[in-house]
Parts: sequence; structure tokens; C-alpha cells
Amino acid sequence: MDASLSMLGNCEKLSLSTNCIEKIANLNGLKNLRILSLGRNNIKNLNGLEAVGDTLEELWISYNQVEKLKGIHVMKKLRVLYMSNNLVKDWAEFAKLGELPCLADLVFVGNPLEEKHTSEGTWIDEATKRLPKLKKLDGNPVIKQEDEEDGES
Repeated sequence: MDASLSMLGNCEKLSLSTNCIEKIANLNGLKNLRILSLGRNNIKNLNGLEAVGDTLEELWISYNQVEKLKGIHVMKKLRVLYMSNNLVKDWAEFAKLGELPCLADLVFVGNPLEEKHTSEGTWIDEATKRLPKLKKLDGNPVIKQEDEEDGES
């Protein structure tokens, strides 16, 4: 991800998947970027996203090496986060997704945290409890238990 990216000022969707990218950088000039696809790279953290924090609505970052979600909070408009098959393994990191006010669609399958709790049968309940605004989790609509109970009384 070199400095030539800054010449793409009008770019709204940028796909850099499958490029052996190790770090997110040089996004400063992308003032209109709404969708960033970085799947199947070697990205280990989310540093560098702050440059597009005001405009980015979708981040596709599956099949990388992301373990920590530090810096995700700058994504104020992020609605869609596809980050399956990464290395997130604890709830403290997952909880940082709660700092995203617009997040509605999350794909998290294939992370150690999801795999552990899916095998225990607790993934959907635990994840949606921590992210109550989610509308889709791992490709499935989120059905709120409270809504069903309210309808029956």
C-alpha cells in the first residue's frame, strides 16, 4: 500500500485483496472511500484506518492475521465488517466492536473466539448480547429474544 494510493481521491471502493499486504497505510488521500476490501493478506492490526474513519462504511478484512481490534473505534460510519478467519480470541477485543455506532452486519466466523463459543453453543447469544444493535451475524439475521417475548404477552 504505497503513496500512489493518495492519487485516488474520488475512489469509493478499493479492492486490494490477495496482495500479501502486511500493514494498512497511505489511505490519507482517499476522502470518498466507502468500501475497503483487504481480504486474504497478511494484515496483523488495524492501524492506518484512521485516515478513512469518517467515510468508511464497509471493511472486508477476512483471512488475515488480525488478533487485536485496537483502533477500530475511529470507524464512525462502519456498517459492515467482514472479518472471518482472523485470530481474535477474547471477549475484551470483541467488545471494542461495541464502539462502532453503525455496525449492523458482522461476519466473525473462523476466529478462535467464535469457534470456541460455537462449539459450546453460546456464540450467538454471547455475541449479540455484547453487540445489541447487530442486525446480521455471520450471514444470519439476528432475532432478538425480547421482541418475541413482548409479542406473546
